[in-house]
Amino acid sequence: MVIELSALDLSLAALLILALAGLSLRLGLGIGQRLLVSAARTTIQLLLIGLVLKLLFDNVHFLWVAAMAAVMITAAGHEVMARQKRRFTGGWGFGLGTLSMFVSSFTVTVLALVAVIGTTPWYAPQYAIPLLGMVLGNTMNGIALGLDRLTQDAAAKRTVLETRLALGEDWNAAIADTRREAIRVGLIPIINAMAAAGIVSLPGMMTGQILAGAPPVEAVKYQILVMFLIAGGTGFGTVVAVGLAARRLFDERQRLRLDRLRAPQD
Repeated sequence: MVIELSALDLSLAALLILALAGLSLRLGLGIGQRLLVSAARTTIQLLLIGLVLKLLFDNVHFLWVAAMAAVMITAAGHEVMARQKRRFTGGWGFGLGTLSMFVSSFTVTVLALVAVIGTTPWYAPQYAIPLLGMVLGNTMNGIALGLDRLTQDAAAKRTVLETRLALGEDWNAAIADTRREAIRVGLIPIINAMAAAGIVSLPGMMTGQILAGAPPVEAVKYQILVMFLIAGGTGFGTVVAVGLAARRLFDERQRLRLDRLRAPQD
């Protein structure tokens, strides 16, 4: 049986956030207000998603699940764009991350629902939404890190890239090292998470299932599935995003176009 938490229980946990905000003020860290706003957003957003999921579970329909998935992917695309210090101008800033996550996360999640879990219907929201959310969240981080590294390195190495172009290399060869490093950076978080799982940390889904009373071995199986899905989504998504972004940095005449990037964001 699941032990229900009261508002008082959550309020006691919230005291930790208030204490941390007070410590930030005391030390002059300048993050106290952002910490409180983030905590408030977490509370409101999770309460709202709880109500939405309850409605989805009570009224299972493909269109409702698809609409929820579209909202999640769109929000993740916005977060990827917002985390860039040098993001692309125009629709490219939003489109690169969103398209990459749709191609990777959505495909990986559908594959798991249809071929691995085999739910009936395959879009059952109690499986589809949590799986997509976990894959999206981690894919979003990988793509954001990869794109940020690519654009910042391209700006920092402008002279090197233009020299390589002047010596006769095409754009693909000139940017290859920078692109490779950006993809590597994007994959570091999920590689670290898989390496530490079960030894350093007990991942969230496994912990949640155990707390809900699921047999530990069954919880472990689901966690392994989720980790592999996240790794696949993050890997393919980062490769697609960084590849498209690298091409966008050059025009049809093989010229480096840093004017397609916005000025560095604080």
